[in-house]
This record gives sequence, C-alpha cells and structure tokens, in this order.
Amino acid sequence: MSLVKLLRRKNRKLLFTTPSHSQKFSIFHKFRQFYKYDISETDAYDPQTALKKAQKYAAKIYGTKYTCFLTNGSTSGIIATVLACTQKGDKVLIWDQAHPSHLNAVKLAGCEPVFYKLPLISEWGIPDKTTPALIDIKGVKAVIVTSPTYEGIVSDIKALKNICEKNGSYLIVDEAHGALYPFSEKLPESAVKIADFTIQSLHKTAGGLNPTALLHVNCNMNADKALSMINTTSPSYPLLASIEANINFLNSKKGRGKIDVLIENIKRLKNSVSNIDFGGDDITKILIKKEGITGYELSEKLYNDFNIEDEKTNDVSTMLLCGIGTDEKKLLRLFRAMQKI
Repeated sequence: MSLVKLLRRKNRKLLFTTPSHSQKFSIFHKFRQFYKYDISETDAYDPQTALKKAQKYAAKIYGTKYTCFLTNGSTSGIIATVLACTQKGDKVLIWDQAHPSHLNAVKLAGCEPVFYKLPLISEWGIPDKTTPALIDIKGVKAVIVTSPTYEGIVSDIKALKNICEKNGSYLIVDEAHGALYPFSEKLPESAVKIADFTIQSLHKTAGGLNPTALLHVNCNMNADKALSMINTTSPSYPLLASIEANINFLNSKKGRGKIDVLIENIKRLKNSVSNIDFGGDDITKILIKKEGITGYELSEKLYNDFNIEDEKTNDVSTMLLCGIGTDEKKLLRLFRAMQKI
C-alpha cells in the first residue's frame, strides 16, 4: 500500500495515541485536511512499511542504490551525508560561498573544513562551475559541490567523480536546485546516478511542499543511520506522502509533459525578447541583464513597475526562478514587462 492510499484509508480503531488531535480537531481550520491525514506510527496504520516501499520505488525511478525522503529540506541531507562518510578529524572540501549547511555539516561531524574558491563569470556577476582543476583533494575524505548553482551553472559531475575516485574521496553533490533534471533530456544531466550522494529540494523547482527534499545514495555508506541521528522520531506523514506523490507525478507522462511545456514556453519567451540578454546553463533559471542598467536596477524596475519579484540579484544580472508551477500566463506577464523595460 502506498503512503497516499494509507492516509486516505479510514481507520475504524479508536486510537488513544499521538497525535492528540485524533485527525478531527484542528486549530487552524484552513488546514483541516492536513490534520485529517496527520497520523502516528501505530499498529493500525503501520506507515513505516509504506514509507520503505515508497522509497524503494523512488530508487528504482531515479536509478540509485537507495533514496531517502526528507522533510527537513536539503540541509538535513547534506548533514547526513557528511556524518555518514566521514570520521572526526577528516578533511572535507567545500566551496567558500556554499550554502551554510555545508559548513554546518562539517562542524557537526567534527571534521576540518578545507575551502576552495570559484572564479566569477564577470559578464554575469555570478560564480562559475566547479572543475577538477579548481580543487585539490589530496588527503580530503569528501568533496561537496554545488551543481547547479543558484543561477543555474552546472558542473561536470562525471569529471569530478573520476578525480574523487582516484583519490579515495566521496563526492557529495548539492543538487537542491536541479530536482527536475532526471525527468527531462532537455535539462542538464542530473548527478543522481553519478555522485556518491546527491541531494535535491523538491520544493525549489519540482512543485513540492516546503521543505520536502530527497537524498540519493550510490555508495555503501549507511545514510539512514546518520539521518536517524538528526531527524525527529515523529515524522510528518502528510509531507512524506506528498513526496511520494510528487515523484510519481514527475515520472508520469503528464509530469514529464508539463516539464517539456515549461521549457518550450521559456524558449519562446527568450526568442521573443530582443532587448534583454539571457544566460546560464539551466533554462528554468531565467538569468537576465540589460545593457545600461545594473542588476539591482533591473530588479527594482520589475518589482516596482510590474509587481514581479526575482529570486536572486547581483550588480550585473537578475535571476527569475521557474518551476513546474510556472505556467504560460505567468511567463506572459514577464514577457510584457521585459518588452517595456
């Protein structure tokens, strides 16, 4: 039985268990359905069996050794992977401008952080990709790489994996912003089948609820044990079920078709606008700049004149994040704004 079906099933037993709202009482009535499906690990439900089955099926979809569902964001996945593959005192190589979870993971594992820098793509004002030439992994137990970057710059994960294998290091890829990659050949190649560990945020681009995410494992390290050290023993089964449903949708004909439509809509937008420059490796990250004004000025114009808020801005360019929920109507508003700038 799937997690979704399990939560929909009517339980006839009288439960004197947690959660104490008994799936009926709801403090915030707008979330009444969420309360209804919020269950505990009782014999009447046995959600752990359904969860293991769902995670096993997810691993089959992604082609991984195993895949774990995360309800505390990619942060928990990053921390768990470092805890799983290192010992106290080991060196871990991380980008000096990486997400805070990278350094926090190294600290929690009692490891020594070793930092590397990325060159700037000056014409866009954004960090470039990670390459083997930029990192020195001698004596390093694990390497954490951010790919794609916030702005959609993708690294050559195969080349990085090769150099890690030669030096006996684990490769951890923070692919938080690339959760759509495994489901379209029109997007960059995902790290899920290449790296030792790959972490993805479903809530960033794939339509998932905050803070649902995935941890993919392709080595013999036990990430489950590490996750049990940092995760609650009372997980949210509505969130876990939403992950199962999210993956099944992305992998469906309808889901893959929706991704293709999104990509084609963005291509049309780019081809129709001549007064704006576009950049980046990932088409779902609309990286733009306008000659004669800074990225911050462009961001302010979009916000103040057209009620459009971007995701990230620097002195040169602005990035507008798209995902599976970005429809043609939304992109049309952006197109009209760009025409008038």
